[in-house]
Amino acid sequence: MLNAETIREYCIEKEGATEGFPFGEDTLVFKVNDKMFCLMSLDESPLKINLKCDPEIAIELREEYEAVLPGYHMNKKLWNTVVIDGTIADKQIKEFINWSYDLVNAKATRSKNKRHKGT
Repeated sequence: MLNAETIREYCIEKEGATEGFPFGEDTLVFKVNDKMFCLMSLDESPLKINLKCDPEIAIELREEYEAVLPGYHMNKKLWNTVVIDGTIADKQIKEFINWSYDLVNAKATRSKNKRHKGT
């Protein structure tokens, strides 16, 4: 089962990913292009992560998995909280992380391209 360190390693290996503690020492935040794609609560058991998600897929995941909840302290339309309790396969959780990273990275890249074209 994934743990805080394996999730951290997986997130930080992504191209352009950074990590930090902007909300205090209990929440590790991963960003790409200065935008959050994963938040991990380090003081909770079981471990929980928040991931950005397409709004329609977010609802489907909540219906399919008991361990996928509306994003805690986040826009519940765009973010899910995933409880790392062994009920979702590690491979599937990594896929959720990939979706979040790709969604945030693609949006940031489009935004940068628009700014550059406008100059």
